[in-house]
Amino acid sequence: MSDQPLILGIETSCDETGVGLVRGTTLLANAVASSVDEHVRFGGVVPEVASRAHLEAIVPTLNRALAEAGVSLSDVDAVAVTAGPGLAGALMVGVSAAKALAVALDRPLYGVNHLVGHVAAEQLENGPLTEPVVALLVSGGHTEILLVEDIATSAELLGQTLDDAAGEAFDKVARLIGLKYPGGPNIQRAAADGDPAAIRFPRGLTSQRDLERHRYDFSFSGLKTAVARWVETAERAGEPVPVADVAAGFQEAVADVLTRKAVLACQERGISTMVLAGGVAANARLRDLTRERCAVAGIELRQPRFSLCTDNGAMIAALGAAVVERGLPPSPLDFPSDSSLPVTQVLVG
Repeated sequence: MSDQPLILGIETSCDETGVGLVRGTTLLANAVASSVDEHVRFGGVVPEVASRAHLEAIVPTLNRALAEAGVSLSDVDAVAVTAGPGLAGALMVGVSAAKALAVALDRPLYGVNHLVGHVAAEQLENGPLTEPVVALLVSGGHTEILLVEDIATSAELLGQTLDDAAGEAFDKVARLIGLKYPGGPNIQRAAADGDPAAIRFPRGLTSQRDLERHRYDFSFSGLKTAVARWVETAERAGEPVPVADVAAGFQEAVADVLTRKAVLACQERGISTMVLAGGVAANARLRDLTRERCAVAGIELRQPRFSLCTDNGAMIAALGAAVVERGLPPSPLDFPSDSSLPVTQVLVG
């Protein structure tokens, strides 16, 4: 058996209850319970519903992870938990559970950043990162380009969305064209039957003037509005809305801007490795276009498998393992959850 410490990771920032077990960069268990079906009828995540679902799922999910890894709680060497960012009530459930476990087991506790955890998840796929890397982080609530010098200590924010995150835009556009929540997978399915070149939607913050002021930033509210106007125009004219073409054109616009700016950041910063991470990184078109453009630019692309893209405890355990490996001090037992924890703060001290 490896002499690397066994790290238990807990993730409850939104609507997935995740518990993972990791040794170094080796994944032993990744148990997830999702409450997404409970939010479908509301068209989005309801914080109170998510928090209650976490309360009900945390112990069964922990037990599943332990069984999957073939270990017991007494084997755990340290506990890592998402301290933020995320939904306040949801975060409290995970942080409270982690604190209880740390006290009961007499193990060190590490409150870590959910967003950096997404980047750390890639290490479970292909081993330790050769740093520094540029990370394109695309999730339901966040869209950012990060420069990661050291996964355990350093994440510099190069660019971010100025309004909607890409995942939010997917959800809003899905509603506009009659698709159900969550928008990401439903738009991808619809787009598979459409022509991405049939409708040319705008690419936000890509003009020369915008690039001077917001070189690595994103904006998706204008794209969402453009889709809404296109649909309204078609409906006023009494024409059927070509859902597949609209979905394909929208998806192409999002993937185009994300990949173009991430590659630009790599080239201008002299970084030869990119990590594509976050829930929206499970989108097939985004993955394909990122791979194509990185290949042309001579950039090594690293991306986790689909199950490690969405929120999960394994990514938190992976980040915890990196923090433990660096010998960083544990978080104080009274640390608070922080719904607006900045991405530049990897570990809550």
